Amino acid sequence: MDATRLSLRERFILKDIERRLRRDPRLRHRMRAGRGVRSFWLPPTVTLSGAASLLLLVVGIRTSDPGVIRAFAGLWPLTLIQGFRLLRRWTEPQHVPPPPLR
Repeated sequence: MDATRLSLRERFILKDIERRLRRDPRLRHRMRAGRGVRSFWLPPTVTLSGAASLLLLVVGIRTSDPGVIRAFAGLWPLTLIQGFRLLRRWTEPQHVPPPPLR
């Protein structure tokens, strides 16, 4: 660790900056949701994995093939996890009002 110490004034300024950053809802939202291009692929991924899971379920029930049942058992939890991620994204507030100017 660096042996440099901050003066009392510098520590006060740093605490004030940290306090403002913690209060900034736009920054908090961007830090939480800022996944960029990866988040674009979530709805199509959930749709395709859901359709594949449904197909494997129907084929597994009709044929009782252990391979198909194992494939369904492997894909279904991933589909649920992605679906819950998508649901959580849809229920989060979309628009965060800007902080008031001082």
